[in-house]
Amino acid sequence: MHQTQLSHPKRLIVAITGASGTVYGVRILQVLQDSGIETHLVMSDSAKLTMAAETDFVPAQVEALASVVHVSKNVGATIASGSFMTMGMIVAPCSVNTMSEIAWGMTGNLISRAADVILKERRRLVLMVRETPLHAGHLKSMLQATENGAIIMPPVPALYAKPASIDEMVDHTIGRALDLFQIDTNLVKRWNGLGKK
Repeated sequence: MHQTQLSHPKRLIVAITGASGTVYGVRILQVLQDSGIETHLVMSDSAKLTMAAETDFVPAQVEALASVVHVSKNVGATIASGSFMTMGMIVAPCSVNTMSEIAWGMTGNLISRAADVILKERRRLVLMVRETPLHAGHLKSMLQATENGAIIMPPVPALYAKPASIDEMVDHTIGRALDLFQIDTNLVKRWNGLGKK
């Protein structure tokens, strides 16, 4: 009997929404650029506005970091189908609007559609929700997204790592987020226990 060798590249979907903290998504793309992992980027229009306010990056520079770029309105893209194999998806940062769409199955754009596909296929979905303080509606949406299978991971700095800069805080946070996909970036200062160096 003839055996067919099945293989596909390691692929990760990276979505950047309009919440504060677009640098998290940008840094993930930078770190994965030479990793052998095929990155599929989707940026919302709001993300481009926030990025301009927060960073010196322009969308074309960020798109150049990704293996493949998808337009957020194109719900017919490859990543909108469960038959397109991926490791999963990370939304960094994730706005409350996007989280709510994902939580309640509202798939009006490619980010929420791709996330819905990840959940239905039981793949890993990490939402780096960037909002504070939170009201009951936010918390209910977080719970609903979690019950659907998503991981809610707000980008909270790990102060035990004694970061010396914002860049170090960002790196540690995205390192921990990529840990959830079993991608070791060597960016994380691992906890060694109290009193140990």
